[in-house]
Amino acid sequence: MKKISRLGLALLAAFTAVGAAAADLKIGFISSLSGPVAALGVPYEKGIRAAIAERPEIGGRKVQLIVLDDASDPTTAGRNARKLVTEDKVDVLIGTSGVPGAMAIASVARELNTPLISPTPVTIPGADGAWTVTVSQPFPLMVAGVVERMQKSGVKTVAFIGFSDALGDLAYDSLVKSATTAGIKVVANERYARSDSSVAGQILKIVAARPDAVFAGNSGTPGALPYLALAERGYKGKIYGTHGLINADFVRVGGTAIDGLQVPSGPVLVADQLPESNPIKKVAMGFRAAYHKANGAVPTDAFSSYTYDAYLLLADAASRTKGEPGTPQYRTALRDAIVGTKELVGTHGIYTFKPDDRYGSDQRGVVIVQMNKGQWKLVP
Repeated sequence: MKKISRLGLALLAAFTAVGAAAADLKIGFISSLSGPVAALGVPYEKGIRAAIAERPEIGGRKVQLIVLDDASDPTTAGRNARKLVTEDKVDVLIGTSGVPGAMAIASVARELNTPLISPTPVTIPGADGAWTVTVSQPFPLMVAGVVERMQKSGVKTVAFIGFSDALGDLAYDSLVKSATTAGIKVVANERYARSDSSVAGQILKIVAARPDAVFAGNSGTPGALPYLALAERGYKGKIYGTHGLINADFVRVGGTAIDGLQVPSGPVLVADQLPESNPIKKVAMGFRAAYHKANGAVPTDAFSSYTYDAYLLLADAASRTKGEPGTPQYRTALRDAIVGTKELVGTHGIYTFKPDDRYGSDQRGVVIVQMNKGQWKLVP
Protein backbone atom coordinates (compact mmCIF):
# COMPACT_ATOMS: atom_id res chain seq x y z
CA MET A 1 0.00 0.00 0.00
CA LYS A 2 2.88 2.34 0.80
CA LYS A 3 4.41 1.59 -2.60
CA ILE A 4 1.07 2.28 -4.29
CA SER A 5 0.67 5.47 -2.31
CA ARG A 6 4.14 6.64 -3.28
CA LEU A 7 3.41 5.75 -6.90
CA GLY A 8 0.17 7.72 -6.81
CA LEU A 9 1.90 10.75 -5.40
CA ALA A 10 4.60 10.50 -8.04
CA LEU A 11 2.01 10.30 -10.80
CA LEU A 12 0.10 13.22 -9.32
CA ALA A 13 3.28 15.29 -9.21
CA ALA A 14 4.07 14.34 -12.80
CA PHE A 15 0.62 15.31 -14.03
CA THR A 16 0.80 18.56 -12.07
CA ALA A 17 4.15 19.37 -13.66
CA VAL A 18 2.78 18.64 -17.13
CA GLY A 19 -0.24 20.84 -16.45
CA ALA A 20 2.01 23.63 -15.27
CA ALA A 21 4.24 23.33 -18.32
CA ALA A 22 1.18 23.58 -20.56
CA ALA A 23 -0.25 26.68 -18.88
CA ASP A 24 -2.08 28.93 -21.34
CA LEU A 25 -0.51 32.09 -22.69
CA LYS A 26 -3.14 34.78 -22.14
CA ILE A 27 -3.57 37.77 -24.44
CA GLY A 28 -5.65 40.74 -23.31
CA PHE A 29 -6.94 42.30 -26.53
CA ILE A 30 -8.63 45.72 -26.48
CA SER A 31 -10.15 47.25 -29.60
CA SER A 32 -12.78 49.78 -30.59
CA LEU A 33 -15.52 47.44 -31.76
CA SER A 34 -18.08 50.24 -31.49
CA GLY A 35 -18.01 54.03 -31.65
CA PRO A 36 -16.25 56.40 -34.09
CA VAL A 37 -13.03 54.32 -34.30
CA ALA A 38 -14.79 51.02 -35.03
CA ALA A 39 -13.76 51.19 -38.69
CA LEU A 40 -10.25 50.46 -37.42
CA GLY A 41 -11.14 48.40 -34.38
CA VAL A 42 -13.22 45.74 -36.13
CA PRO A 43 -10.44 44.89 -38.65
CA TYR A 44 -7.98 44.77 -35.75
CA GLU A 45 -10.02 42.01 -34.14
CA LYS A 46 -10.35 40.10 -37.41
CA GLY A 47 -6.60 40.24 -37.91
CA ILE A 48 -5.63 38.78 -34.57
CA ARG A 49 -8.29 36.08 -34.76
CA ALA A 50 -6.90 35.08 -38.16
CA ALA A 51 -3.41 34.89 -36.67
CA ILE A 52 -4.52 32.71 -33.75
CA ALA A 53 -6.57 30.45 -36.03
CA GLU A 54 -3.43 29.93 -38.10
CA ARG A 55 -1.23 29.34 -35.04
CA PRO A 56 -3.30 28.46 -31.94
CA GLU A 57 -0.24 27.43 -29.89
CA ILE A 58 3.06 29.14 -29.15
CA GLY A 59 5.93 27.06 -27.86
CA GLY A 60 3.59 24.22 -26.92
CA ARG A 61 1.25 26.52 -24.98
CA LYS A 62 -2.35 27.10 -25.98
CA VAL A 63 -3.13 30.76 -26.64
CA GLN A 64 -6.13 32.21 -24.82
CA LEU A 65 -7.54 35.44 -26.29
CA ILE A 66 -9.69 37.72 -24.12
CA VAL A 67 -11.36 40.51 -26.14
CA LEU A 68 -12.83 43.72 -24.69
CA ASP A 69 -14.49 46.61 -26.52
CA ASP A 70 -13.42 50.10 -25.43
CA ALA A 71 -16.25 51.76 -27.44
CA SER A 72 -13.70 54.26 -28.85
CA ASP A 73 -13.30 55.78 -25.38
CA PRO A 74 -9.77 56.21 -23.92
CA THR A 75 -11.04 56.00 -20.32
CA THR A 76 -12.72 52.68 -21.07
CA ALA A 77 -9.55 51.46 -22.80
CA GLY A 78 -7.51 52.13 -19.66
CA ARG A 79 -10.14 50.53 -17.43
CA ASN A 80 -10.24 47.45 -19.67
CA ALA A 81 -6.45 47.13 -19.49
CA ARG A 82 -6.50 47.24 -15.71
CA LYS A 83 -9.20 44.56 -15.56
CA LEU A 84 -7.35 42.28 -17.96
CA VAL A 85 -4.15 42.43 -15.92
CA THR A 86 -5.51 42.40 -12.37
CA GLU A 87 -8.51 40.07 -12.80
CA ASP A 88 -7.82 37.96 -15.89
CA LYS A 89 -4.04 37.74 -15.26
CA VAL A 90 -3.09 38.23 -18.91
CA ASP A 91 0.56 37.98 -19.92
CA VAL A 92 0.45 40.64 -22.62
CA LEU A 93 -1.82 43.45 -23.80
CA ILE A 94 -2.54 44.24 -27.46
CA GLY A 95 -4.55 47.34 -28.43
CA THR A 96 -6.20 49.65 -29.19
CA SER A 97 -7.59 51.45 -32.27
CA GLY A 98 -6.91 55.10 -31.48
CA VAL A 99 -3.88 57.01 -30.20
CA PRO A 100 -5.60 58.42 -27.06
CA GLY A 101 -6.79 54.95 -26.08
CA ALA A 102 -3.41 53.39 -26.76
CA MET A 103 -1.77 55.99 -24.52
CA ALA A 104 -4.22 55.15 -21.74
CA ILE A 105 -3.40 51.44 -22.04
CA ALA A 106 0.33 52.18 -22.10
CA SER A 107 0.01 54.02 -18.80
CA VAL A 108 -1.62 50.97 -17.21
CA ALA A 109 0.96 48.65 -18.79
CA ARG A 110 3.76 50.67 -17.21
CA GLU A 111 2.07 50.79 -13.81
CA LEU A 112 1.29 47.06 -13.71
CA ASN A 113 4.49 45.90 -15.46
CA THR A 114 2.75 44.18 -18.37
CA PRO A 115 4.04 44.28 -21.96
CA LEU A 116 1.89 46.14 -24.49
CA ILE A 117 2.07 45.66 -28.25
CA SER A 118 0.25 48.58 -29.84
CA PRO A 119 -1.06 48.31 -33.42
CA THR A 120 -1.60 52.07 -33.29
CA PRO A 121 1.24 54.62 -33.58
CA VAL A 122 1.88 55.89 -30.08
CA THR A 123 5.00 57.62 -28.77
CA ILE A 124 5.65 57.49 -25.03
CA PRO A 125 9.13 58.73 -24.17
CA GLY A 126 11.39 57.62 -21.35
CA ALA A 127 10.46 55.25 -18.55
CA ASP A 128 6.72 55.70 -19.16
CA GLY A 129 7.06 53.83 -22.45
CA ALA A 130 9.32 51.07 -21.15
CA TRP A 131 6.63 48.39 -21.46
CA THR A 132 5.26 49.43 -24.86
CA VAL A 133 6.28 48.68 -28.44
CA THR A 134 4.45 49.61 -31.63
CA VAL A 135 4.08 47.59 -34.83
CA SER A 136 2.52 50.50 -36.70
CA GLN A 137 4.96 52.65 -38.62
CA PRO A 138 5.76 55.93 -36.82
CA PHE A 139 3.93 58.94 -38.18
CA PRO A 140 7.12 60.90 -38.96
CA LEU A 141 8.32 58.04 -41.17
CA MET A 142 5.02 57.70 -43.03
CA VAL A 143 4.41 61.43 -43.42
CA ALA A 144 7.97 61.93 -44.67
CA GLY A 145 7.13 59.51 -47.48
CA VAL A 146 4.08 61.59 -48.40
CA VAL A 147 6.03 64.87 -48.30
CA GLU A 148 8.65 63.35 -50.58
CA ARG A 149 5.83 62.59 -53.03
CA MET A 150 4.55 66.19 -52.70
CA GLN A 151 8.01 67.52 -53.47
CA LYS A 152 8.28 65.37 -56.59
CA SER A 153 4.87 66.65 -57.71
CA GLY A 154 5.90 70.31 -57.40
CA VAL A 155 3.82 71.16 -54.32
CA LYS A 156 4.97 74.43 -52.70
CA THR A 157 2.14 75.05 -50.21
CA VAL A 158 0.00 72.61 -48.22
CA ALA A 159 -2.94 73.06 -45.86
CA PHE A 160 -3.55 70.75 -42.90
CA ILE A 161 -6.86 69.54 -41.47
CA GLY A 162 -6.98 66.85 -38.82
CA PHE A 163 -8.53 65.49 -35.66
CA SER A 164 -8.49 67.71 -32.57
CA ASP A 165 -6.76 65.05 -30.51
CA ALA A 166 -3.38 63.33 -30.07
CA LEU A 167 -3.49 61.76 -33.53
CA GLY A 168 -4.11 65.14 -35.16
CA ASP A 169 -1.23 66.69 -33.20
CA LEU A 170 1.10 63.86 -34.18
CA ALA A 171 0.17 64.15 -37.86
CA TYR A 172 0.51 67.95 -37.89
CA ASP A 173 3.87 67.97 -36.12
CA SER A 174 5.17 65.31 -38.52
CA LEU A 175 3.95 67.30 -41.54
CA VAL A 176 5.54 70.56 -40.37
CA LYS A 177 8.88 68.89 -39.70
CA SER A 178 9.10 67.13 -43.09
CA ALA A 179 7.58 70.00 -45.07
CA THR A 180 10.01 72.53 -43.61
CA THR A 181 12.94 70.33 -44.61
CA ALA A 182 11.48 69.94 -48.12
CA GLY A 183 10.87 73.69 -48.57
CA ILE A 184 7.07 73.30 -48.53
CA LYS A 185 5.05 75.90 -46.59
CA VAL A 186 2.18 74.77 -44.33
CA VAL A 187 -0.46 77.49 -44.76
CA ALA A 188 -3.30 76.24 -42.51
CA ASN A 189 -3.92 74.14 -39.40
CA GLU A 190 -7.63 73.30 -39.10
CA ARG A 191 -9.08 70.76 -36.67
CA TYR A 192 -12.32 68.87 -36.03
CA ALA A 193 -13.62 66.25 -33.59
CA ARG A 194 -14.02 62.63 -34.64
CA SER A 195 -17.75 62.88 -33.90
CA ASP A 196 -18.34 66.04 -35.99
CA SER A 197 -20.73 65.76 -38.93
CA SER A 198 -19.43 68.75 -40.90
CA VAL A 199 -16.13 70.53 -41.58
CA ALA A 200 -17.55 73.11 -43.99
CA GLY A 201 -16.20 76.07 -42.02
CA GLN A 202 -12.69 74.66 -41.83
CA ILE A 203 -12.64 73.82 -45.55
CA LEU A 204 -13.79 77.34 -46.47
CA LYS A 205 -10.70 78.70 -44.68
CA ILE A 206 -8.45 76.17 -46.41
CA VAL A 207 -9.80 76.91 -49.89
CA ALA A 208 -9.39 80.62 -49.23
CA ALA A 209 -5.66 80.00 -48.56
CA ARG A 210 -5.34 78.56 -52.10
CA PRO A 211 -2.89 75.74 -51.22
CA ASP A 212 -1.33 73.50 -53.85
CA ALA A 213 -2.33 70.50 -51.74
CA VAL A 214 -4.32 69.47 -48.67
CA PHE A 215 -3.06 66.92 -46.16
CA ALA A 216 -5.52 65.38 -43.69
CA GLY A 217 -4.31 64.03 -40.36
CA ASN A 218 -7.15 61.70 -39.47
CA SER A 219 -8.25 58.07 -39.72
CA GLY A 220 -11.18 55.73 -40.27
CA THR A 221 -14.60 56.67 -41.60
CA PRO A 222 -14.58 60.20 -40.04
CA GLY A 223 -11.47 60.79 -42.16
CA ALA A 224 -13.66 61.14 -45.27
CA LEU A 225 -15.28 64.41 -44.13
CA PRO A 226 -12.54 66.81 -45.35
CA TYR A 227 -12.32 65.19 -48.77
CA LEU A 228 -16.08 65.28 -49.24
CA ALA A 229 -16.13 68.95 -48.28
CA LEU A 230 -13.21 69.76 -50.59
CA ALA A 231 -15.04 68.10 -53.49
CA GLU A 232 -18.19 70.09 -52.70
CA ARG A 233 -16.17 73.31 -52.87
CA GLY A 234 -14.67 72.25 -56.22
CA TYR A 235 -11.11 72.06 -54.93
CA LYS A 236 -8.76 70.95 -57.75
CA GLY A 237 -5.44 70.68 -55.88
CA LYS A 238 -3.73 67.50 -54.81
CA ILE A 239 -5.01 65.59 -51.78
CA TYR A 240 -3.00 63.50 -49.34
CA GLY A 241 -3.64 61.63 -46.11
CA THR A 242 -2.30 59.19 -43.54
CA HIS A 243 -2.14 55.41 -43.41
CA GLY A 244 -5.11 55.54 -41.05
CA LEU A 245 -7.48 55.87 -44.01
CA ILE A 246 -7.04 52.48 -45.65
CA ASN A 247 -10.28 50.66 -44.89
CA ALA A 248 -13.40 49.71 -46.79
CA ASP A 249 -15.78 52.07 -44.94
CA PHE A 250 -13.59 55.08 -45.73
CA VAL A 251 -13.52 54.14 -49.41
CA ARG A 252 -17.28 53.63 -49.47
CA VAL A 253 -18.06 56.93 -47.76
CA GLY A 254 -15.43 58.90 -49.70
CA GLY A 255 -16.66 57.71 -53.09
CA THR A 256 -15.49 59.76 -56.06
CA ALA A 257 -14.36 62.60 -53.73
CA ILE A 258 -11.23 60.62 -52.83
CA ASP A 259 -10.14 59.72 -56.37
CA GLY A 260 -6.48 60.66 -56.68
CA LEU A 261 -5.88 60.62 -52.92
CA GLN A 262 -2.34 59.50 -52.06
CA VAL A 263 -1.49 57.97 -48.68
CA PRO A 264 1.38 55.99 -47.18
CA SER A 265 0.91 52.30 -46.48
CA GLY A 266 2.70 49.20 -45.38
CA PRO A 267 3.72 46.85 -48.22
CA VAL A 268 0.97 44.37 -47.33
CA LEU A 269 -1.65 46.41 -49.19
CA VAL A 270 0.12 45.84 -52.51
CA ALA A 271 1.84 42.56 -51.65
CA ASP A 272 1.03 40.99 -55.01
CA GLN A 273 2.92 43.83 -56.74
CA LEU A 274 6.12 43.38 -54.71
CA PRO A 275 9.09 41.61 -56.30
CA GLU A 276 9.71 38.00 -55.30
CA SER A 277 13.00 39.05 -53.73
CA ASN A 278 11.19 41.18 -51.13
CA PRO A 279 10.96 39.08 -47.91
CA ILE A 280 7.78 40.91 -46.87
CA LYS A 281 5.87 39.52 -49.86
CA LYS A 282 5.80 35.91 -48.60
CA VAL A 283 4.59 36.89 -45.13
CA ALA A 284 2.04 39.35 -46.50
CA MET A 285 0.58 36.80 -48.91
CA GLY A 286 0.47 34.30 -46.04
CA PHE A 287 -1.55 36.81 -44.04
CA ARG A 288 -4.01 37.19 -46.89
CA ALA A 289 -4.53 33.44 -47.01
CA ALA A 290 -4.98 33.18 -43.23
CA TYR A 291 -7.41 36.11 -43.20
CA HIS A 292 -9.47 34.61 -46.01
CA LYS A 293 -9.63 31.24 -44.26
CA ALA A 294 -10.71 32.78 -40.95
CA ASN A 295 -13.11 35.43 -42.27
CA GLY A 296 -14.34 34.02 -45.58
CA ALA A 297 -13.21 37.09 -47.54
CA VAL A 298 -10.05 38.82 -48.64
CA PRO A 299 -8.84 41.77 -46.50
CA THR A 300 -9.69 45.21 -47.86
CA ASP A 301 -7.96 47.25 -45.18
CA ALA A 302 -4.47 47.88 -43.82
CA PHE A 303 -5.43 47.46 -40.15
CA SER A 304 -6.11 43.75 -39.71
CA SER A 305 -2.52 43.06 -40.74
CA TYR A 306 -1.18 45.22 -37.89
CA THR A 307 -2.64 42.90 -35.27
CA TYR A 308 -1.46 39.93 -37.33
CA ASP A 309 2.04 41.41 -37.07
CA ALA A 310 1.52 41.99 -33.34
CA TYR A 311 0.84 38.27 -32.97
CA LEU A 312 3.89 37.35 -35.06
CA LEU A 313 5.97 39.55 -32.75
CA LEU A 314 4.45 37.95 -29.65
CA ALA A 315 4.95 34.43 -31.00
CA ASP A 316 8.59 35.09 -31.80
CA ALA A 317 9.27 36.66 -28.39
CA ALA A 318 7.34 34.03 -26.41
CA SER A 319 9.30 31.25 -28.10
CA ARG A 320 12.43 32.84 -26.59
CA THR A 321 10.93 33.45 -23.14
CA LYS A 322 11.55 31.16 -20.19
CA GLY A 323 9.34 30.96 -17.13
CA GLU A 324 5.75 30.37 -16.19
CA PRO A 325 2.90 32.37 -17.81
CA GLY A 326 0.71 34.16 -15.32
CA THR A 327 3.59 35.38 -13.19
CA PRO A 328 5.26 38.81 -12.88
CA GLN A 329 8.61 37.19 -13.73
CA TYR A 330 7.22 35.85 -17.00
CA ARG A 331 5.76 39.23 -18.00
CA THR A 332 9.12 40.89 -17.42
CA ALA A 333 10.98 38.22 -19.39
CA LEU A 334 8.41 38.47 -22.21
CA ARG A 335 8.82 42.25 -22.31
CA ASP A 336 12.59 41.86 -22.57
CA ALA A 337 12.21 39.33 -25.39
CA ILE A 338 9.83 41.60 -27.31
CA VAL A 339 12.14 44.60 -27.00
CA GLY A 340 15.06 42.41 -28.08
CA THR A 341 13.45 41.46 -31.41
CA LYS A 342 15.74 41.80 -34.43
CA GLU A 343 14.86 41.66 -38.15
CA LEU A 344 11.49 39.94 -37.72
CA VAL A 345 9.67 39.94 -41.07
CA GLY A 346 6.03 40.98 -40.88
CA THR A 347 3.38 42.19 -43.31
CA HIS A 348 4.03 45.89 -42.72
CA GLY A 349 7.79 45.83 -42.41
CA ILE A 350 10.83 44.17 -40.86
CA TYR A 351 10.88 44.78 -37.12
CA THR A 352 13.90 45.65 -34.99
CA PHE A 353 13.46 47.37 -31.64
CA LYS A 354 15.94 49.47 -29.71
CA PRO A 355 15.97 50.67 -26.08
CA ASP A 356 15.40 54.27 -27.20
CA ASP A 357 13.08 53.50 -30.14
CA ARG A 358 10.00 51.34 -29.61
CA TYR A 359 8.88 51.60 -33.24
CA GLY A 360 10.25 48.58 -35.07
CA SER A 361 9.80 49.81 -38.64
CA ASP A 362 12.11 51.58 -41.07
CA GLN A 363 11.86 52.71 -44.71
CA ARG A 364 11.25 49.11 -45.80
CA GLY A 365 7.78 49.44 -44.27
CA VAL A 366 6.61 52.40 -46.39
CA VAL A 367 5.05 52.57 -49.84
CA ILE A 368 2.78 55.23 -51.37
CA VAL A 369 -0.60 54.19 -52.77
CA GLN A 370 -3.22 56.15 -54.70
CA MET A 371 -6.99 55.77 -54.83
CA ASN A 372 -8.16 54.94 -58.35
CA LYS A 373 -11.88 54.26 -58.82
CA GLY A 374 -12.31 52.52 -55.50
CA GLN A 375 -8.99 50.63 -55.55
CA TRP A 376 -5.64 51.40 -53.93
CA LYS A 377 -2.81 51.27 -56.47
CA LEU A 378 0.92 51.35 -55.86
CA VAL A 379 2.57 54.63 -56.87
CA PRO A 380 5.95 53.78 -58.45
